Amino acid sequence: MLSVRYSLIGSTVIAKSFVRGFSSCYHSQLCRSFVTESNAKPETEYSKVIGIDLGTTNSAVALVEGQKPRILENAEGARTTPSTVAFTKNGDVLVGEPAKRQAVLNSENTFYATKRLIGRKFDDEEVQNDSKNVSYKIVKHDNGDAWVQTTVGNNVSYSPSQIGGLVLKEMKKIAEQDLALKIKNAVITVPAYFNDSQRQATKTAGELVGLNVVRIVNEPTAASLAYGLNQNKNGTVAVYDLGGGTFDISILDIDDGVFEVRSTNGDTHLGGEDFDNLLVSYILKKFKEDQKSNVDITKNKMAMQRIKEAAEKAKIELSHVHVTRIQIPFLTSTDSVDFELKESELDNLSMHLIKKTLGPLKTALSDADLEKSDIDEIIMVGGMTRMPRIRKLVSDFFGKTPNVKVNPDEAVALGAAIQGAVLSGEVKDVLLLDVTPLTLGIETYGGLFSPLIPRGTTVPCKINTTYSTAVDGQNSIDINVYQGERPLIKDNKLIGKFKLSGIPPKPKGVPKIEVSFDIDADGIIKVSAADKESGKKSSITVFGKTGMSKEEIDNLVKKSKETTKEDQIRMNYLKHVNNLELIVFDSEQAMENLSAFITQQEKTTLDKKISIVKRMIEDSRKGDLFNVKLIKAAQDELKDETMEVIGNAGKRSRHAYHKGKADPKDN
Repeated sequence: MLSVRYSLIGSTVIAKSFVRGFSSCYHSQLCRSFVTESNAKPETEYSKVIGIDLGTTNSAVALVEGQKPRILENAEGARTTPSTVAFTKNGDVLVGEPAKRQAVLNSENTFYATKRLIGRKFDDEEVQNDSKNVSYKIVKHDNGDAWVQTTVGNNVSYSPSQIGGLVLKEMKKIAEQDLALKIKNAVITVPAYFNDSQRQATKTAGELVGLNVVRIVNEPTAASLAYGLNQNKNGTVAVYDLGGGTFDISILDIDDGVFEVRSTNGDTHLGGEDFDNLLVSYILKKFKEDQKSNVDITKNKMAMQRIKEAAEKAKIELSHVHVTRIQIPFLTSTDSVDFELKESELDNLSMHLIKKTLGPLKTALSDADLEKSDIDEIIMVGGMTRMPRIRKLVSDFFGKTPNVKVNPDEAVALGAAIQGAVLSGEVKDVLLLDVTPLTLGIETYGGLFSPLIPRGTTVPCKINTTYSTAVDGQNSIDINVYQGERPLIKDNKLIGKFKLSGIPPKPKGVPKIEVSFDIDADGIIKVSAADKESGKKSSITVFGKTGMSKEEIDNLVKKSKETTKEDQIRMNYLKHVNNLELIVFDSEQAMENLSAFITQQEKTTLDKKISIVKRMIEDSRKGDLFNVKLIKAAQDELKDETMEVIGNAGKRSRHAYHKGKADPKDN
């Protein structure tokens, strides 16, 4: 039984290495169905499902009671809780405001903004930049992930999921104290542009503290639920969500309780933390100009923590007043910070960050096939949207005043609670439909990309397609899964691969291999393949290091639009190359099967022709050759010469049969 490496050609499984396939390959597309499962009911009924907004800077928890969502207050009477966790030298673990209060004295063991690290690798550019701006140490875990490390005890390291889990545990505790009952089930929100790895890590964070995460919901989508349900609104809505660490823009249609996402875009590394870091740099610059000593204040962790807190405080104040005063006494024994900061100065400092949101805005509108004038309402979500200059930018872009009635700090948690109530059955007639950010598909023969789930497809969704083999005796296939918008796999991103082995060896076209793509409501992808006769199955769940950054996604989409004509020409050329390779295989098979009736001269001539053609194929795949006429001519020549050799061999075979000769080549 020959086991070789295979891939898919069109709707046919075909060999990629020793056995290449037949030019007259059997095409069997027995089933190609597309099933969309929207608002799928959970497997079990949930008595109470809380909604949690696990934010970069602050988190909130909400619950629906009597058809109305409400925010639950923490023990200090606050409606939001800082997403801050601290480990003390006494062995205590502090979460929320208590952790934030002691940060100046314990900055290296106080962890904040760890949501920006969740699901990321230590070597990511964003992680390396963050490591320069935080007071704690970011380290590389054994699997390459970014973790954080304490200085207490034995320098224990924690994953961002563990830190997030401690914040979620606090949210769970707030809900249980408010309701006086045990809480198990939760809907947790994530930025719309979180990749598979980050979504899975968020689910893990909940599971670590005993929460059953029944659904992951995109933050802007959750905010639209709060907006639409409370105000009974219909129309096309743009949700502009700029929070502590991420930016999202989503375009939704709301129609009588149906919330359908038309497009989404954003940046998973743009938010309030970046504005804070700008102000920290500005304060350091002012301090350096005014200080009497030459002390390098950046090496003083306590001083840097005080500067960070002052920067955050000034940023918040300038959302309400035109001028604020930054005062930090005795950063050193002789030097202090004391100066006025104007709103216009902060605007100028951060204008490049503010303008970074315009690109995703334009892309989201384009993806939704809408103009600015088609948007009925703009909802502002996230603490940074309180900044007047940001509101003005959005107002100028859309030509209308944004809706700021929805509390930007609470809308996401309220929406998560509504989705929880939908899942538990407390809220009826609400349907939430989200979409995939990029096209998903598989590698096809010759490096072509075969799209199966188009970009913008509503999730959850599932597609099943049945294929058949193109090679006699084929017993395994490799399935390579890609994300992207280009027709060649080299221009897209590999997000997973697996092998289906143990296919019973049968003639080509007989086996039935069902390939399934399944995206759940959390946006996590599962790809599987099964042989219908033997029941052999194999699958992969796409998460871990498979996600794509915002920059990668934007680049793929942009390139696909810029190079449509060029890609089509290249794809058509490679199809000709693929066909030529199939003819090569036919020729080699023919020589092998009829070797007893082929003369040495014929074999030598045909081998030489095949060798030349193989070099042409190799050069074409590498990009060193691009000549359609030459490839077509090679197809015709090789086909004609092979047919002539087959014809001669056939005559010799018949002659040998009739004359009973031992060696027909002797004739």
